Amino acid sequence: MDDDEVTLPADTLAILQQFLVEKAQREQEEMEKIEKKAGKDAEFEEDWQLSQFWYSQSTKETLGAVVTQLVGDSKEFSIALLSCPSLYGTIKEIHENVKIFEYDKRFSAYGDDFVFYDFNEADSEHYLKDLWHQFDLIIADPPFLSEECITKISKIIANLLKPQHNKIIFCSGEVVEPWLTKSLPGVKKCNFQPQHERNLGNEFVSYANFNLDDYVKT
Repeated sequence: MDDDEVTLPADTLAILQQFLVEKAQREQEEMEKIEKKAGKDAEFEEDWQLSQFWYSQSTKETLGAVVTQLVGDSKEFSIALLSCPSLYGTIKEIHENVKIFEYDKRFSAYGDDFVFYDFNEADSEHYLKDLWHQFDLIIADPPFLSEECITKISKIIANLLKPQHNKIIFCSGEVVEPWLTKSLPGVKKCNFQPQHERNLGNEFVSYANFNLDDYVKT
């Protein structure tokens, strides 16, 4: 044996190997945290062809404050964001259990939180059935101000919501009110008016199946 070669006792080798395994696990966990945060904080440009318009900072903060009150101390509370990706980062900071439903596959950067969906498939039998009756709160901002879009997204929302004690926040144009209230009984227009980074030509309002305005801090 080479005089410079050092042989460690078996128990010491076992301790060293365990240390290296744990070190590798810690490094992997830290890398996953970094990647997750990078995904959450990723900045995406609006795609106008998909009718994407990002919320203003004040609107994100207001809706974030509402969610904070609704979630309370519950770790089981589940949230779905339908077609409102600019809200994801704010909500994710508040609560871990959130899914983002999007047609735009760029948002698959959010990993397991991303769910691809197409409102045009709403009438397909058992569409998204694996996620039916899973969510306590749904915040939706449909891409188009048409009766077809509102009706189909409403059907998806009804399937995704838990049967009892559920909450809906629906942000859209004032013009959709008759279609929305017909499709989701119990949803009413609120005083809170979401704002966007870019001024939109349509009057934009909020709807909810609870008294949203009581949760909005003015």
